[in-house]
Amino acid sequence: MSILRKLKNRVRRRTLRVRSGLSSSTPRVSVFRSLNHIYAQLIDDAQQKTLVSASSLEIKKVKGSKKDVAHTVGLELAKKALSQGFAQVTFDRGPFLYHGRVKSLAEGLRAGGLKV
Repeated sequence: MSILRKLKNRVRRRTLRVRSGLSSSTPRVSVFRSLNHIYAQLIDDAQQKTLVSASSLEIKKVKGSKKDVAHTVGLELAKKALSQGFAQVTFDRGPFLYHGRVKSLAEGLRAGGLKV
């Protein structure tokens, strides 16, 4: 098996392991971070639809570190989710560790009024 295939399998296993412990009664906030941007979306697993999304591409005014941008994305997603009537969500970090930008986004969601 090639190295690239092993790495992809490892990431997939990690993602599934994280998702297996989540409850499906509330919508799930899925996070993806690339080298320059961060994306988050609120997903209803029962209907398999994206309800609300936010990303750093939409936010142009924020200056500062990538953590500050991630916090602002969390605030924006919380504002959109509350306007749609969602008060409680489940946080899905995917294959990413809960620190840095991912943690800052989760703190932004909490600061925005969502119960994570």
